[in-house]
Amino acid sequence: MPRMTEEEAWALDEEVTKNPPRVDPSKARHVSRMVAIDDFSAEYLMSVSTVTHKTPSEIICEMVRERAAAS
Repeated sequence: MPRMTEEEAWALDEEVTKNPPRVDPSKARHVSRMVAIDDFSAEYLMSVSTVTHKTPSEIICEMVRERAAAS
């Protein structure tokens, strides 16, 4: 894939800035939230994710539900 020239990049930036995409909030599937975690937790999540074929978000949700049910 060819790289953009600087002029093309500036033109694209201007086009997107002047014409932002229109998003219908009622059609949004979910809200993404960024959460910072330490390296150990990230490695653990990636390991479990690989073994279980689940996303890190799914794993975290299960862990939270288990903890909520236990309390």
